[in-house]
Amino acid sequence: MSTTLAIQERLVALGYYLGPTGADGVPGRNTTKAIIRFQQDQGLDIKNPGSVGPKTRAALGLSETEAVIPPWIELAQRKMGLHEVRDNKWLKEFLKSDGHALGDPAKLPWCGDFVETCIAVALPNEAMIANPYWALNWLKFGQEVSKDKPVLGSIGAAERNGGGHVFFVVGHDKDNYHALGGNQSNSVSIVKMPKGRVKGLRFPRTFSLPAKPLEFSAFNAKISTNEA
Repeated sequence: MSTTLAIQERLVALGYYLGPTGADGVPGRNTTKAIIRFQQDQGLDIKNPGSVGPKTRAALGLSETEAVIPPWIELAQRKMGLHEVRDNKWLKEFLKSDGHALGDPAKLPWCGDFVETCIAVALPNEAMIANPYWALNWLKFGQEVSKDKPVLGSIGAAERNGGGHVFFVVGHDKDNYHALGGNQSNSVSIVKMPKGRVKGLRFPRTFSLPAKPLEFSAFNAKISTNEA
């Protein structure tokens, strides 16, 4: 799969500035700006400027058929294992990196804050919903994705006692979505989320929707029952 690092390295080689950290593999606003400048310089007709699809990959000299890992998924994966107590300082810094945050993740439910931060940092032009910290509000985000045909990077909103839970879809099987999210066992982790609990799937509007849904895959993890 094409990754942010591969895209960044090509942009740097072509003379585009990515900020002081250069090609660090981290999706962010400087990378998005550089992609947009490259697309404009190349005269590419892009529906969602700043997103990388077949036209942009070809212009960069990357494989046209190679799948792209959505940048918000790459960013979320980099935070895997962060715990709300043990890693409180670093987790709070990340949740504030988009300019605002709900509060201390050790005291407040932060699944919505985590999803919002990943989306806001990776897709700075994406319209955000009102109160993204309330998980079920994500059912109003972006565009709808069929629950039967999830794509990598879909945002799922599930019901639970006392509220809801929001996560990223990184795989699925017959009965469960493989959910990458925050506030799962008090950390950033991947769990199995029963499909019956999920009210809907959404996807950003400023990033090209993958042409093919995810195929079933095996994943050995616990089934999530309550993310409080």
